[in-house]
Amino acid sequence: MSLQGKTLFITGASRGIGREIALRAARDGANIVIAAKSAEPHAKLPGTIHSVAAEVEAAGGKALALQLDVRDENAVKAAMAQAAEHFGGIDALINNAGAIKLVGVEKLEPKRFDLMFQINTRAVMVCSQAALPYLKSSSAAGKQSGGHILSLSPPLNLDPKWFASYGPYTTTKYGMSMLTLGMHEEFRKYGISVNSLWPKTVIATAAIEFEAGGPAVMKAARLPAIMADAAYAILSSEGRSLSGRLLIDEKILREQGQSEFEQYRYDPAGKLMTDLFVD
Repeated sequence: MSLQGKTLFITGASRGIGREIALRAARDGANIVIAAKSAEPHAKLPGTIHSVAAEVEAAGGKALALQLDVRDENAVKAAMAQAAEHFGGIDALINNAGAIKLVGVEKLEPKRFDLMFQINTRAVMVCSQAALPYLKSSSAAGKQSGGHILSLSPPLNLDPKWFASYGPYTTTKYGMSMLTLGMHEEFRKYGISVNSLWPKTVIATAAIEFEAGGPAVMKAARLPAIMADAAYAILSSEGRSLSGRLLIDEKILREQGQSEFEQYRYDPAGKLMTDLFVD
């Protein structure tokens, strides 16, 4: 199925995986709401809501750039209303905004935990709650793919190794996945599909380059395009056929019949590194 004419509200879409999902959907002629804090160019990090909006338009989609802090529930609600008015509704919410700090309890500053919790876990609830009226309308309208919520969060792997060194971050990301499982059941009556998506390998993003590994890890990464292709497969799925699953990018693409993945390597000579929370 195509995403032509569908409206996607993507948080953290000014760069990285969010930008890539936006551009993939734009190729179908989708309407993309680029909702992120980055309205002005950053010294180190490329991309703003406006530059991505221009890329979306060039790729064949329609764009609405909205500066948004997902920690502010009133601003989120206003942004959803503005997006729905601009495009005539919202068909999918992609909870892509994230914060990371791989530090244990002993040395993590509480304000940093607050930031991770607010942007990771809390924002999924806030954004989903604000988008719900529009997603209900999308499903009720009988659109083939219905309303979707997709959060970028991992499978629930309770191996102690994922808690030993950075339990606070793990807790906030697992909170996102638990909300996925909860909303899958809660929103069943509305016909809304709810999933999480996580990469099998490290993905080459600014978060990896500047916060969680640096250039050496980038060489062991895949390009964000694999996550965009996996997100596309989920968002274009029919009804709730995939709902409730905490999916891995390569696995869902293999289910869709794809068998070649070499094109996603950041460095063709690099040895791929498995991402956090994946055995």
